[in-house]
Amino acid sequence: MKTIYRILLTTVLCMTAAVQLYAQDIHLSQFYETPILRNPALIGIFNGDVRVQAVYRNQWNSVTIPYQTGTLSGEIKFPVGRSNDYVTTGLQLTYDRAGTSKLQSTQIFPAINYHKSLSEYKTSFLSLGFTGGLTQRQFDLANMTFNNQYTSGRFDPTAPTGEEGKLAYKGYSYLDAGVGLSYNSVIGEDVNYYFGVGYYHFNRAKISFYNNQNIEMDPKLTINAGITIPVEERVKVIAQYNQLHQGTYSEYIGGAMIGYGLMDQGLESTRAIYGGLFLRWNDAVIPTIKIDMDKYEIGMSYDTNISQLRTASKSFGGFEISLVFKGFLNSRNSTLESVNCPRF
Repeated sequence: MKTIYRILLTTVLCMTAAVQLYAQDIHLSQFYETPILRNPALIGIFNGDVRVQAVYRNQWNSVTIPYQTGTLSGEIKFPVGRSNDYVTTGLQLTYDRAGTSKLQSTQIFPAINYHKSLSEYKTSFLSLGFTGGLTQRQFDLANMTFNNQYTSGRFDPTAPTGEEGKLAYKGYSYLDAGVGLSYNSVIGEDVNYYFGVGYYHFNRAKISFYNNQNIEMDPKLTINAGITIPVEERVKVIAQYNQLHQGTYSEYIGGAMIGYGLMDQGLESTRAIYGGLFLRWNDAVIPTIKIDMDKYEIGMSYDTNISQLRTASKSFGGFEISLVFKGFLNSRNSTLESVNCPRF
């Protein structure tokens, strides 16, 4: 156990020594509740046959028109014949709306992940996942102003914008794709961990609101890790980490929650309460609480802004809430006895 704690401490120190900038894709503080957006090879790493997750985020309400993000995802697992392997299929829906221009992005991403068992005891799996789908983007010109509409320091809303014929006013759509690899296993009998790498936008979709421009989307690399460590009969620590790089932008976020079982069932308790702290480097400190009610979970977090924007934001950032349903489907060949998955 001392070795495990040293590894965890080293991971946290490495995380806090990094330099962070802002990523181009949307980001969520409860990143562990959107596995398809994080790494398609992470879907299916939970205790159950089916899981549905919803996340809502409201950000920068104290600075400007709020940035709003909503996601809904589902996963279902299937054993592969009589082997110890299994397959997870999933679907991710995402809606994001930002600022005065109401810049809006809508995504629908199916995903599939194959979990190859590396142990006859069903405790170690190597997973390869794929996702791909459609993204649609648009914005609203009604509240936007342009240089050509200002004359002698005065704004004339009737003046031509100078952008006529250049902008794709109805927005645009493009196909996107991602791939990922992950490994999850157990140390001893009850320390679960995983790590993975994802690669998104490798098809380099063309993105631009201007009709005569073809700007390629930068690929995105993600690095993911997590570990669950029992401390006492009813207490455990769950640590999560995510790192991404896209073009010249990077983001580093990680932290941990301490959970206390509410039932006298030791580590098998299906009801618990969690509290912890996450850090998005050079951007926000994120206190987080979570309640696990067997099949249902609810999580809440709040970004306390620590970046240079805190002068305007007064350290306010974004509120986020997540709802999760998970369970077994006993009407078919359930993975209940076929797969032993980490309990994250």
